[in-house]
Amino acid sequence: MTGNIGFAILITTLAGLATAVGGLIAILVRKPGPRFMALTLGFAAGVMILLSYVELLQGGIEQIGFIRAHLAFFAGMGAMFLVDVSIPHSYIAEQHRTGVDARNSRMMKTGLFVALGIAIHNFPEGMATLIGALVDPSLGIAIAAAIALHNIPEGIAVAAPIYAATGSRKKAFFWSFLAGLAEPVGAGLAALILLPFLTDAVLSYVLAAVGGAMIFISLDELVPAARVFGEDHLSIAGVIVGMIVMAASLWLLG
Repeated sequence: MTGNIGFAILITTLAGLATAVGGLIAILVRKPGPRFMALTLGFAAGVMILLSYVELLQGGIEQIGFIRAHLAFFAGMGAMFLVDVSIPHSYIAEQHRTGVDARNSRMMKTGLFVALGIAIHNFPEGMATLIGALVDPSLGIAIAAAIALHNIPEGIAVAAPIYAATGSRKKAFFWSFLAGLAEPVGAGLAALILLPFLTDAVLSYVLAAVGGAMIFISLDELVPAARVFGEDHLSIAGVIVGMIVMAASLWLLG
Protein backbone atom coordinates (compact mmCIF):
# COMPACT_ATOMS: atom_id res chain seq x y z
CA MET A 1 0.00 0.00 0.00
CA THR A 2 2.78 2.46 0.88
CA GLY A 3 4.25 1.92 -2.57
CA ASN A 4 1.32 3.84 -4.01
CA ILE A 5 1.96 7.03 -2.01
CA GLY A 6 3.88 8.78 -4.80
CA PHE A 7 1.17 7.95 -7.32
CA ALA A 8 -1.55 9.04 -4.85
CA ILE A 9 0.12 12.41 -4.24
CA LEU A 10 0.58 12.90 -8.00
CA ILE A 11 -3.06 12.38 -8.96
CA THR A 12 -4.20 14.43 -5.97
CA THR A 13 -1.99 17.30 -7.13
CA LEU A 14 -3.35 17.05 -10.68
CA ALA A 15 -6.94 17.08 -9.38
CA GLY A 16 -6.23 20.09 -7.19
CA LEU A 17 -4.56 22.03 -9.99
CA ALA A 18 -7.71 21.72 -12.07
CA THR A 19 -8.58 25.00 -10.35
CA ALA A 20 -5.75 26.50 -12.40
CA VAL A 21 -7.47 25.17 -15.55
CA GLY A 22 -10.58 27.02 -14.41
CA GLY A 23 -8.44 30.09 -13.88
CA LEU A 24 -7.15 29.87 -17.45
CA ILE A 25 -10.71 29.55 -18.75
CA ALA A 26 -11.72 32.64 -16.77
CA ILE A 27 -8.90 34.83 -18.11
CA LEU A 28 -8.99 33.54 -21.69
CA VAL A 29 -12.66 32.79 -22.33
CA ARG A 30 -13.91 34.98 -19.46
CA LYS A 31 -17.46 33.67 -19.67
CA PRO A 32 -17.94 29.95 -20.41
CA GLY A 33 -21.38 29.23 -21.84
CA PRO A 34 -24.19 28.13 -19.52
CA ARG A 35 -24.65 24.86 -21.39
CA PHE A 36 -20.99 23.93 -20.89
CA MET A 37 -21.08 24.81 -17.19
CA ALA A 38 -24.37 23.03 -16.51
CA LEU A 39 -23.25 19.86 -18.29
CA THR A 40 -19.80 19.80 -16.65
CA LEU A 41 -21.10 20.35 -13.12
CA GLY A 42 -23.88 17.80 -13.60
CA PHE A 43 -21.41 15.27 -14.98
CA ALA A 44 -19.10 15.68 -11.97
CA ALA A 45 -22.07 15.23 -9.62
CA GLY A 46 -23.15 12.04 -11.39
CA VAL A 47 -19.66 10.57 -11.18
CA MET A 48 -19.40 11.36 -7.46
CA ILE A 49 -22.87 10.08 -6.55
CA LEU A 50 -22.53 6.72 -8.28
CA LEU A 51 -18.97 6.21 -7.05
CA SER A 52 -19.99 6.99 -3.46
CA TYR A 53 -22.92 4.58 -3.32
CA VAL A 54 -21.68 1.75 -5.54
CA GLU A 55 -18.00 1.64 -4.56
CA LEU A 56 -17.23 3.51 -1.34
CA LEU A 57 -20.29 2.86 0.82
CA GLN A 58 -20.77 -0.66 -0.53
CA GLY A 59 -17.14 -1.52 0.14
CA GLY A 60 -17.56 -0.32 3.72
CA ILE A 61 -20.68 -2.42 4.19
CA GLU A 62 -18.85 -5.53 3.01
CA GLN A 63 -15.89 -4.90 5.30
CA ILE A 64 -17.32 -3.47 8.55
CA GLY A 65 -21.05 -4.11 8.28
CA PHE A 66 -24.19 -2.16 7.35
CA ILE A 67 -24.61 -0.07 10.52
CA ARG A 68 -20.98 0.92 10.99
CA ALA A 69 -20.51 1.79 7.32
CA HIS A 70 -23.61 3.98 7.33
CA LEU A 71 -22.55 5.70 10.55
CA ALA A 72 -19.23 6.57 8.91
CA PHE A 73 -21.05 7.62 5.73
CA PHE A 74 -23.31 10.06 7.58
CA ALA A 75 -20.39 11.25 9.70
CA GLY A 76 -18.64 12.23 6.46
CA MET A 77 -21.72 14.16 5.33
CA GLY A 78 -21.92 15.86 8.71
CA ALA A 79 -18.26 16.85 8.64
CA MET A 80 -18.62 18.46 5.20
CA PHE A 81 -21.78 20.22 6.39
CA LEU A 82 -19.87 21.76 9.29
CA VAL A 83 -17.04 22.86 7.00
CA ASP A 84 -19.52 24.36 4.54
CA VAL A 85 -21.43 26.26 7.23
CA SER A 86 -18.23 27.52 8.85
CA ILE A 87 -16.43 28.49 5.64
CA PRO A 88 -18.95 29.10 2.83
CA HIS A 89 -17.79 29.54 -0.76
CA SER A 90 -19.50 30.21 -4.06
CA TYR A 91 -19.30 29.34 -7.75
CA ILE A 92 -19.19 31.72 -10.68
CA ALA A 93 -22.92 31.12 -11.19
CA GLU A 94 -23.69 32.32 -7.68
CA GLN A 95 -21.50 35.37 -8.15
CA HIS A 96 -23.34 36.20 -11.35
CA ARG A 97 -26.66 35.85 -9.60
CA THR A 98 -25.70 38.26 -6.82
CA GLY A 99 -24.16 40.84 -9.17
CA VAL A 100 -20.88 40.52 -11.04
CA ASP A 101 -20.77 44.25 -11.88
CA ALA A 102 -19.99 45.37 -8.32
CA ARG A 103 -17.15 47.78 -7.65
CA ASN A 104 -13.60 46.57 -8.22
CA SER A 105 -12.72 46.47 -4.53
CA ARG A 106 -15.71 44.28 -3.82
CA MET A 107 -14.83 42.03 -6.76
CA MET A 108 -11.30 41.57 -5.47
CA LYS A 109 -12.57 40.80 -1.98
CA THR A 110 -15.05 38.30 -3.42
CA GLY A 111 -12.34 36.48 -5.37
CA LEU A 112 -10.02 36.26 -2.36
CA PHE A 113 -12.75 34.97 -0.05
CA VAL A 114 -13.80 32.39 -2.61
CA ALA A 115 -10.14 31.31 -2.92
CA LEU A 116 -9.92 30.91 0.86
CA GLY A 117 -13.15 28.95 1.05
CA ILE A 118 -12.20 26.66 -1.81
CA ALA A 119 -8.74 26.03 -0.32
CA ILE A 120 -10.30 24.92 2.98
CA HIS A 121 -12.84 22.74 1.17
CA ASN A 122 -10.05 21.17 -0.87
CA PHE A 123 -8.28 19.79 2.21
CA PRO A 124 -10.70 16.89 2.79
CA GLU A 125 -10.95 16.30 -0.97
CA GLY A 126 -7.19 15.78 -1.10
CA MET A 127 -7.44 13.31 1.76
CA ALA A 128 -10.24 11.46 -0.03
CA THR A 129 -8.21 11.08 -3.21
CA LEU A 130 -5.12 9.92 -1.34
CA ILE A 131 -6.99 7.26 0.65
CA GLY A 132 -8.81 6.02 -2.45
CA ALA A 133 -5.56 5.71 -4.39
CA LEU A 134 -3.88 3.82 -1.55
CA VAL A 135 -6.71 1.28 -1.51
CA ASP A 136 -6.87 0.90 -5.29
CA PRO A 137 -5.12 3.10 -7.90
CA SER A 138 -8.13 2.87 -10.24
CA LEU A 139 -10.42 4.06 -7.43
CA GLY A 140 -8.06 6.95 -6.76
CA ILE A 141 -8.11 7.91 -10.44
CA ALA A 142 -11.93 7.86 -10.47
CA ILE A 143 -12.13 10.09 -7.39
CA ALA A 144 -9.44 12.42 -8.72
CA ALA A 145 -11.23 12.76 -12.09
CA ALA A 146 -14.52 13.65 -10.41
CA ILE A 147 -12.84 16.18 -8.13
CA ALA A 148 -10.89 17.69 -11.05
CA LEU A 149 -14.14 18.32 -12.94
CA HIS A 150 -15.58 19.83 -9.79
CA ASN A 151 -12.50 22.07 -9.34
CA ILE A 152 -12.63 23.68 -12.80
CA PRO A 153 -15.66 25.90 -12.06
CA GLU A 154 -14.16 26.67 -8.65
CA GLY A 155 -11.06 28.02 -10.41
CA ILE A 156 -13.30 30.15 -12.61
CA ALA A 157 -15.07 31.44 -9.50
CA VAL A 158 -11.73 32.56 -8.05
CA ALA A 159 -10.13 34.04 -11.16
CA ALA A 160 -13.07 35.83 -12.80
CA PRO A 161 -13.72 38.48 -10.11
CA ILE A 162 -9.98 39.04 -9.47
CA TYR A 163 -9.36 39.50 -13.19
CA ALA A 164 -12.30 41.88 -13.43
CA ALA A 165 -11.06 43.87 -10.44
CA THR A 166 -7.38 44.12 -11.34
CA GLY A 167 -7.18 43.50 -15.07
CA SER A 168 -4.21 41.27 -14.30
CA ARG A 169 -4.23 37.79 -15.79
CA LYS A 170 -1.21 36.85 -13.67
CA LYS A 171 -2.93 37.69 -10.37
CA ALA A 172 -6.14 35.93 -11.39
CA PHE A 173 -4.29 32.77 -12.41
CA PHE A 174 -2.03 32.86 -9.33
CA TRP A 175 -4.95 32.84 -6.88
CA SER A 176 -6.78 30.07 -8.71
CA PHE A 177 -3.55 28.04 -8.72
CA LEU A 178 -2.96 28.71 -5.02
CA ALA A 179 -6.47 27.56 -4.06
CA GLY A 180 -5.84 24.22 -5.76
CA LEU A 181 -2.60 23.60 -3.87
CA ALA A 182 -4.65 22.89 -0.74
CA GLU A 183 -5.57 19.53 -2.25
CA PRO A 184 -2.08 17.97 -2.28
CA VAL A 185 -1.41 19.61 1.11
CA GLY A 186 -4.48 17.80 2.46
CA ALA A 187 -3.21 14.57 0.94
CA GLY A 188 0.19 15.06 2.51
CA LEU A 189 -1.32 15.63 5.94
CA ALA A 190 -3.46 12.52 5.51
CA ALA A 191 -0.36 10.51 4.63
CA LEU A 192 1.52 11.77 7.69
CA ILE A 193 -1.34 11.33 10.15
CA LEU A 194 -3.30 8.33 8.89
CA LEU A 195 -0.73 5.98 7.40
CA PRO A 196 0.55 4.61 10.73
CA PHE A 197 -3.01 3.64 11.66
CA LEU A 198 -4.29 2.30 8.35
CA THR A 199 -5.81 -1.17 8.65
CA ASP A 200 -8.50 -2.70 6.46
CA ALA A 201 -11.16 -1.72 9.01
CA VAL A 202 -9.90 1.87 9.36
CA LEU A 203 -9.75 2.22 5.58
CA SER A 204 -13.34 1.02 5.31
CA TYR A 205 -14.51 3.61 7.83
CA VAL A 206 -12.57 6.36 6.05
CA LEU A 207 -13.81 5.42 2.58
CA ALA A 208 -17.43 5.27 3.76
CA ALA A 209 -16.97 8.73 5.29
CA VAL A 210 -15.42 9.94 2.02
CA GLY A 211 -18.50 8.66 0.21
CA GLY A 212 -20.75 10.70 2.50
CA ALA A 213 -18.60 13.79 1.96
CA MET A 214 -18.78 13.38 -1.83
CA ILE A 215 -22.56 12.99 -1.72
CA PHE A 216 -22.79 16.23 0.26
CA ILE A 217 -20.58 18.05 -2.26
CA SER A 218 -22.72 16.75 -5.12
CA LEU A 219 -26.11 17.63 -3.62
CA ASP A 220 -25.17 20.85 -1.84
CA GLU A 221 -22.84 22.38 -4.42
CA LEU A 222 -22.66 20.74 -7.84
CA VAL A 223 -26.31 20.06 -8.70
CA PRO A 224 -27.64 23.42 -7.40
CA ALA A 225 -24.78 25.30 -9.12
CA ALA A 226 -25.47 23.46 -12.39
CA ARG A 227 -29.16 24.41 -12.30
CA VAL A 228 -28.40 28.09 -11.65
CA PHE A 229 -27.34 28.39 -15.29
CA GLY A 230 -30.94 27.86 -16.41
CA GLU A 231 -30.19 24.62 -18.25
CA ASP A 232 -32.15 22.30 -15.95
CA HIS A 233 -32.55 19.41 -18.38
CA LEU A 234 -28.94 19.62 -19.50
CA SER A 235 -27.66 19.59 -15.92
CA ILE A 236 -29.68 16.46 -15.13
CA ALA A 237 -28.51 14.92 -18.40
CA GLY A 238 -24.98 15.61 -17.20
CA VAL A 239 -25.71 13.77 -13.94
CA ILE A 240 -27.04 10.76 -15.85
CA VAL A 241 -24.13 10.71 -18.29
CA GLY A 242 -21.68 11.01 -15.38
CA MET A 243 -23.28 8.02 -13.69
CA ILE A 244 -23.18 5.98 -16.90
CA VAL A 245 -19.52 6.80 -17.52
CA MET A 246 -18.62 5.98 -13.90
CA ALA A 247 -20.56 2.69 -13.99
CA ALA A 248 -18.91 1.72 -17.28
CA SER A 249 -15.43 2.54 -15.97
CA LEU A 250 -15.98 0.51 -12.77
CA TRP A 251 -17.18 -2.43 -14.87
CA LEU A 252 -14.23 -2.19 -17.26
CA LEU A 253 -11.76 -1.89 -14.41
CA GLY A 254 -13.29 -4.99 -12.84
